[in-house]
Amino acid sequence: MPTFTIVARCRRTGMFGAAVATKSIAVGSRCLCVEAGVGAMSSQAVTNPRLGRRGLERLREGRPADAVMADVLASEAYPEKRQVLVVDRDGRAAAHTGSANRAWAGHITRADVACGGNLLVSERVVTAMAETFEDGGELPLAERLLRALEAGKAAGGEIGGERSAALLVVDREAFPLVDLRVDFHPEPVAELRRIFDQYAPVVELFRLRPDNPYLPSEEEWRRLVAQGIDPLTAAKPAPGATTA
Repeated sequence: MPTFTIVARCRRTGMFGAAVATKSIAVGSRCLCVEAGVGAMSSQAVTNPRLGRRGLERLREGRPADAVMADVLASEAYPEKRQVLVVDRDGRAAAHTGSANRAWAGHITRADVACGGNLLVSERVVTAMAETFEDGGELPLAERLLRALEAGKAAGGEIGGERSAALLVVDREAFPLVDLRVDFHPEPVAELRRIFDQYAPVVELFRLRPDNPYLPSEEEWRRLVAQGIDPLTAAKPAPGATTA
């Protein structure tokens, strides 16, 4: 599928994440593979979802990104049709763009980030993504990834436009910190931004709620955030919790 994607690590927090947009429907269900403390991958172009899963297995073993890429491609019968991006737990990045990917197709790797795409209007799409990511080092990882995706779109995106997009971020838990998808929309990147802006105020609530179900409700949490009040000051301690 024609796609533009970023996979990355946040050097400050150790979080991993990825963002993607494509002309195909429901891209978030197929391309992105991200695991806390392990790394981030994307398998795209003519997508083989097995490659991302295999790559995560190798990343769990502590292998560096270039060795993971070599292993993944050695397992693939049609590497010329695939595009793969990987960032390992130390921020090393590797990428592959098969020779049968439709132009413009290519990738860029830098410390902590890999960007790539195919059937793009120009190379500027991936360079804009990488530059935007690097310029946002003090921002939360989800915001950096989404800004990078928006920069790729602003640079022209895919030839013919996009119909789906996704944003995935993990922190320390097995479940995602952020997992948002736009499965079919005439402007999926803009719609992903709209959804994320609604989700961002409650990211911390959903992160903390498993350990304290007595936190304010989502509606109350939003109200407090909108008023500039720290919702945790209004939180009840969980029964049995110790306080200083």
